[in-house]
Amino acid sequence: MPTVAILGIHLEANAFAPTTTEADFRALCWEEGEAITPLARSQGSHLPAELPGFYRRMDETGDWTPRPIAMWGAPPGGPIAQELFLRMLDTVRRGLASALPVDAVYVASHGASSATGDEDSDGTLLAMVRQIVGPGVPIVVTHDLHCNVSEKLVANCDSLIAYRTNPHVDQAPRAAEAADMLRLLLGGTRAHRAFIRLPLTPPTVTLLTAEGPYADLIRMGEAMVEADPALLNVSVTGGFVFSDLPKCGITINTTATSQDVADAAARTLAQKAWAQRERHTRTLLSVKEAVTVARDAEATVIFSDSGDNPGGGGRGNTAWLLRALHEAEVPGVVLGLFVDPELAAEAHALGEGAVFEARFNRSPSEFSRPMTARATVVTLTDGRAVGRRGTMAGRAFNLGPSARLRLEGSGLEVVVISLRRQCHEPRTLEMHGIDLAAARCIVVKSRGHFRAGFDEFAPPGRVFEVDTAGLTSPVLTNFTWKRLPRPVYPLDADAAYAVKAL
Repeated sequence: MPTVAILGIHLEANAFAPTTTEADFRALCWEEGEAITPLARSQGSHLPAELPGFYRRMDETGDWTPRPIAMWGAPPGGPIAQELFLRMLDTVRRGLASALPVDAVYVASHGASSATGDEDSDGTLLAMVRQIVGPGVPIVVTHDLHCNVSEKLVANCDSLIAYRTNPHVDQAPRAAEAADMLRLLLGGTRAHRAFIRLPLTPPTVTLLTAEGPYADLIRMGEAMVEADPALLNVSVTGGFVFSDLPKCGITINTTATSQDVADAAARTLAQKAWAQRERHTRTLLSVKEAVTVARDAEATVIFSDSGDNPGGGGRGNTAWLLRALHEAEVPGVVLGLFVDPELAAEAHALGEGAVFEARFNRSPSEFSRPMTARATVVTLTDGRAVGRRGTMAGRAFNLGPSARLRLEGSGLEVVVISLRRQCHEPRTLEMHGIDLAAARCIVVKSRGHFRAGFDEFAPPGRVFEVDTAGLTSPVLTNFTWKRLPRPVYPLDADAAYAVKAL
């Protein structure tokens, strides 16, 4: 009956966003020790979806003893404050040392974290875990496909398993795969790994998996695993370019029972990825064009406010689309989720039915300019509910005190929230009494995950990414890059690469 240590840090670090603090983690997920196990086995837990998936599969495949150490999760934001990261490391160090001996370790991390004093926080965590448990204990890691993989991390784990869906709806299956991999390794199978990084840092809007260049790589990797029993896993990670780090870029990660098999698969996929690099481009709708599309729409259209995605470190409070659609008085517009705790608090103080001068962004920043509009408080909620579709299906969420406001003149409906959350779950709007099926235009502050939740309201042909300013703009030339490896495609059209022997 194996004893398995469990730990992880979920943070997607955007180098252009404010530092991530302890308060950010505590508002989303801060769990340590044995309290994690009952949460992982309960319904509607706030834990990352990998943990319930891992526990369920381990329970299905035999007896085992979980030794949960710590699980932290924060909304995407800036790098972790270094002092906080060091405390996290100390917690893992003490918890893991007291849990020894363990037979295996499962690390469920996002994979794109960094700290203000450590560019490779995920690699540092894995190296410490390896040092504590020793070289013979299997360590399997799951990552978001938007992870930034380092050589240090690969050297200190036995297998890296990344999501294969974007929007992310396969966290539990990937965790189950990690459980199966651990069972295999505990049974004596020896894992061989291969790892290739490409000088290719695509904008995240080209990393969808329904179709496109990245989807083709994912499908190719799946077919290779199905065709060769010696190939245990293929993980093609798209990376998170906004981390602005030397380890950014698409990576190919393979696990096999033979080094030759792992190497050959990695080289084949790398060659394919580089040959298809020019497909990683996307034409976005301008704000002006978006107003015209919304006004002329004969059926519901959905706009992604792609430059201000809280799911990538955006602050959720830019008003470019809000202002343009309001001033144009486009009817039937719903916009969410606008992050403005001061405005939400004022609406709650006034009460439902109140009419007031709504001031958005009282503390303006580079992209978050102030806006004022006469508004009615239509609905107030505490922001707590359970998701019904897509990446949040069956999972509890908390928006903080929230308000549905209706702007005078345009009739635009905007849901204002207190905690920084991405709008990728229809329930976040429906809980405020909004009939999304009746909307002419739904504006979501989300880059891509909304596609798994809002696809019932509009087909792909009526979904548009809008070129808005913000910390997650898909137009990579809008940023001043400091640490990104150069030359790199598509920022450098002349970037060159030849797949090297492993």
